Amino acid sequence: MTYCIGVMLDQGIILASDSRTNAGMDNIAKFCKMTVFERAGDRVIVLLSSGNLAGTQAVIGVLNQRCAAGELTTNLWNASTMFEVAMLVSDAMRDIERRDGAYLEQNEVRFDASFIVGGQLRDEPMRLFRIYSEGNFIEAGVDTPYFQTGETKYGKPIIDRVITRATPLADATKCVLVSFDLTMRSNLSVGMPIDLICYERDSFEVQWRRRFDDGDAYFTALTLDWSEGTRQVFRQLPELRW
Repeated sequence: MTYCIGVMLDQGIILASDSRTNAGMDNIAKFCKMTVFERAGDRVIVLLSSGNLAGTQAVIGVLNQRCAAGELTTNLWNASTMFEVAMLVSDAMRDIERRDGAYLEQNEVRFDASFIVGGQLRDEPMRLFRIYSEGNFIEAGVDTPYFQTGETKYGKPIIDRVITRATPLADATKCVLVSFDLTMRSNLSVGMPIDLICYERDSFEVQWRRRFDDGDAYFTALTLDWSEGTRQVFRQLPELRW
């Protein structure tokens, strides 16, 4: 299991992912699920991956290989729109599924890789996409400013209550981190480290990137203050009159 989230705001985009993978309770490892393609002044593209680790790594490998080929093929470095970027990720997913799908099915395993893709290209506004394992995708808009993948149910309520498109980047960042705390408290298959990027609109560079590992001072303080604040608000709720 995993937990990834991308949030589209008026001021920018927040993207975050956990790093825990497991193939059973006694086989737990850590892998970064965030991949960044950045060319300062031109483009920032961030991919968050969830699903079968071998499948998602194969897709990232294909994208990197096509980027290395330069102008010989359409790739993330020469794509002209974020929609085209989403199409390139989708194409790579389908290529891997065509290659591996039949072999996986022989062992009763299905290809399972999905992505959240967000960023901005020069001369285009910020855009955020959710790409499903089948390769089709949807784009975030005014009514749906965020996407989640993986273990979504525990972190969703706080996002729904706090975040709108007008929410400042700083407040939304705190909310995203609280959503991770809530998720990790309820599901052991989601865990540290947390990779976080806060991209400011029209900056065309990653200015704020942070990894939160076990014992991180800020994350610990944030979660303690959130827990205490929740208890205080709970105690202030009106008593039920029977």
